[in-house]
Amino acid sequence: MEELKLIPPTDPRVLSSVAPFDEKIFKEQEKITTKEFADKMFEVMFKYGGIGLSANQVGKPYRMFVMGHPQLENGKKRACFNPEIKGYSKETVRFKEGCLTFPYLFLDIERPRAVAVKYLDENMKEVEENLTGLSSRVFQHEFDHMQGIVFTEKSSKFKLQRAMEKRDKQIAKLKKRNNVFWNHNRRKNSRWDNECNTAQQKFFRG
Repeated sequence: MEELKLIPPTDPRVLSSVAPFDEKIFKEQEKITTKEFADKMFEVMFKYGGIGLSANQVGKPYRMFVMGHPQLENGKKRACFNPEIKGYSKETVRFKEGCLTFPYLFLDIERPRAVAVKYLDENMKEVEENLTGLSSRVFQHEFDHMQGIVFTEKSSKFKLQRAMEKRDKQIAKLKKRNNVFWNHNRRKNSRWDNECNTAQQKFFRG
């Protein structure tokens, strides 16, 4: 199986609803187990600092996602194949969300505080549980990906535009900081090379 990589938000695979997961078809295509695939998904998620990642975000047409974080629920990780949301709480909460498909973009999104969910884990065992707080929010966010829905669709045009402007400023700052760091190190390396050359010349002359 090839290395999993994030695909851009304009890719139609991110914006399309995903068909139900079929283990037989999956194994014929990928030649690995669902547990091994989940591990690869977790690897990509943690690499980019996420707390949730859907298969279609890395270009894979499978109705599954992973979620988890070392500081969330004592580090509990979930691999969710064919996820379902069976019920929502009436109470809603507005909270800032990000998404690995949209780096540095953060939006206030209103969602139900709690959800009752059902899914198959990485060993294809059925799980039913009630989620609240951040775990509930992450599950809902990733479940949206299963429908081809991205979180920018849940924000007003005005708020989205403001958030995109903030994102662009943040990216510009990071680029500037990286350029300063690069130029600083290049000057240091240049001085180091000159000193080494001078020392070598003195040594050979001596």
